[in-house]
Amino acid sequence: MKLSAQAVGAIMMVLQKGIQEQIDITQLLLDFDLAVDANKDELVVLNAPILQATNLESQTVN
Repeated sequence: MKLSAQAVGAIMMVLQKGIQEQIDITQLLLDFDLAVDANKDELVVLNAPILQATNLESQTVN
């Protein structure tokens, strides 16, 4: 069994949060609800972190 791309992305997001906020990510990882995608024999995260972004207006360079 391997990690799915989705699970790797979830782990990377938690690592990034830990670095940015200088926090211990252990509890964040322990809070993951995991499941096996039987079709692909991969581990997935059912409650992966949600990415939020602000809407930036496009800027032109003169």
